[in-house]
Amino acid sequence: MKEKTIPIHKERLIKNFQRLVSIDAPSFGERRMADVLKEELESLGFTVEEDDGGSIYGGTAGNVYAFRKGTLPGTPILFSTHMDTVEPSGGKKALVGGDGRITSDGTTVLGADCMSGTAALLEALKELSEEGADCRDLEIVFFIGEEKHLKGSAVFDFSKVKAKESYILDLTGPVGTAAFQAPTLVNFQIEVEGRAAHAGLSPETGIHAIAIAAKAVSRMELGHVGKDMTVNIGAIHGGGANSNIVPEHCHLVGEVRSYSHEQAMEQTRHIEALFLEEAEKAGGKSRMTYEVPICAYRTPEEHSCVRRFRAACDRLGISSSLVKTFGGSDQSNLSLHGVSGLVLASAMELVHSCQEYTEISELVKLTQLLKLLIQDID
Repeated sequence: MKEKTIPIHKERLIKNFQRLVSIDAPSFGERRMADVLKEELESLGFTVEEDDGGSIYGGTAGNVYAFRKGTLPGTPILFSTHMDTVEPSGGKKALVGGDGRITSDGTTVLGADCMSGTAALLEALKELSEEGADCRDLEIVFFIGEEKHLKGSAVFDFSKVKAKESYILDLTGPVGTAAFQAPTLVNFQIEVEGRAAHAGLSPETGIHAIAIAAKAVSRMELGHVGKDMTVNIGAIHGGGANSNIVPEHCHLVGEVRSYSHEQAMEQTRHIEALFLEEAEKAGGKSRMTYEVPICAYRTPEEHSCVRRFRAACDRLGISSSLVKTFGGSDQSNLSLHGVSGLVLASAMELVHSCQEYTEISELVKLTQLLKLLIQDID
């Protein structure tokens, strides 16, 4: 018979969630959060270390890595969340409603992204320690700067990681949902150069940089491009303060996302070619620069981490659902370094907004799920 309930210290879970939310931890300002999490992990018997990743970005803290030897055979299992919170986050508080919903006061985000997963993970570890439960070797990583396109995990030394499978707590949706695939993200900038002229007296002697950009953008496919790619121009800046000058500069920023890394790069080159062609026609110039902060990955549905996840959901009596996401998470960098995994729905909704919320019932369910995953029960 399937076990549908696992005892959880609910009041302690909620109290710790509120405590974590109350800690200001903007991207690259995670010092207080790192100190609290290190203390928590050390009290649970983990060996803890902090790298100097934050110094690369002028931040106050580094990535926190922890290891604890287990009593069950097998390679370690890695669990991870991120420490930083999107803005506005200063002075946020978690307010518990009578209906079991937890929100901010409406002037800040709640910080359930990513403190709901963090609180559930810590509670699961505490309860298993108190119960004397057998577990596999465990690795925990709390990353900095995730909200800035995975900056913390981008500089983390993955050579210290022994795990080959991971669970990242950083997805919206009902507990039991997990993302197994995510895209490559290309962020690009384009500079168009024309020639200034007086717009009233001699416009024909100028080269209109904004017009060049407009023609190129009009030839682009924006939004969904096929079923596995999106393209966007997010901002255009050009010209000067006066309406009587033909603009000689135009600056654009945009992105490409695709489940295929190769197709994302091909689309980026296509966009670059469009701007070069329109600039050449008009006698101007165009230059694209880009970065790839997130690379596509796909965890096979037959992988052991997927099998274990489904078994744990089944044990709890909740439905499991594997989904694709077009968002980013630190799993992308883990996958790049040979650690396959899932991004688990983590009791957070309407993230990146002041309407963000979590539900006590979902926090409890997530903690129950994590207890099973940590124990490697299937």
